Amino acid sequence: MARNVYGLDLGSYEIKVYDKKKDTIWKEKDVLARKEINELFAVGDEAYEMFGKSPSNIEVVFPMKEGVISRFHDMQFLLAALLKKDRQFVRGAEYVIAVPTDVTEVEKKAFFDLVIHSSAKAKEVNIVERSIADAVGLNLDVQNTKGLFIANFGGETTELSIIAGGGMVMNRLLKTGGKTFDESIINMIRHSHDFLIGRQTAEHLRKSFGVFTSEADEMLPAAGRDLITRVPMQKMISINLVRSAMKEPLLECIRSIQSLLDRTPPEVRKAIKENGIFLTGGVAHTAGLETYIEEMIGIRTRTAIDPDICAVSGLKKIIRSKELRKLAYSMLEENYRWMK
Repeated sequence: MARNVYGLDLGSYEIKVYDKKKDTIWKEKDVLARKEINELFAVGDEAYEMFGKSPSNIEVVFPMKEGVISRFHDMQFLLAALLKKDRQFVRGAEYVIAVPTDVTEVEKKAFFDLVIHSSAKAKEVNIVERSIADAVGLNLDVQNTKGLFIANFGGETTELSIIAGGGMVMNRLLKTGGKTFDESIINMIRHSHDFLIGRQTAEHLRKSFGVFTSEADEMLPAAGRDLITRVPMQKMISINLVRSAMKEPLLECIRSIQSLLDRTPPEVRKAIKENGIFLTGGVAHTAGLETYIEEMIGIRTRTAIDPDICAVSGLKKIIRSKELRKLAYSMLEENYRWMK
């Protein structure tokens, strides 16, 4: 009987998984809640609900940081628990993992080791650069293109990648993502209103407002604590405040996109101007973001239909296509033997 194949996109705040046998994609929060030292209390979405609300004897842990694995053993526990959770997890399966592009080979190897040395008892593990998986998920001709620009706006990072001829031309990993925007919103509200809100409330404001499309006088209620009276309460927050908070992190992304384009070979840059810039990642859901980037950069910009699952959708196509499987590679091949 043919073994199962899983495609994994491990983000800083969310894990996306493709199950070939069931032909389904599912996702859960990349977090676990631990009681004492070794007692697992909750995982995934259930653990995330406890973030910022858990009692002192329960620790909420995010094993990924800025796109790479920062707590290896916690990540192994979490992945094993999620694959077993209400799902027919099969040992000895094959895995194809999307990895950040602009990280060290050792950090890439950590993704490989995560599965190959886990309780999954993986039969085979291959990796694909996330920007390549994104491009495949966008239905772009990765292998024959003369120039593509992919911007993946994630939870803690933004991956900027230029692809041509089936390979990477240039890339950059920014330490700017949804968390950066949320922390900026928290700080802006604290300084403007002496009012403290949590990360999840800031995320709700960012996602609820059409930051680039809503009316300037639009307001939304936010729960938090008044820093003068120390009393929990609700306050109305204006869209202008959220826009102001997001301005500087967004300008950092714009400057980095322009810098990458300025250093791109002329023929590739010409192709990018013809093909446009493509946005993926969870933050790409932000209404009007593509219009903002297009106006700032001067190149047509489009967003993936389902930007948060674009990379794992690309993994699905890579897994199911003999031709596209060439885009995945093992870290046990000749070039990586020094890492064993």
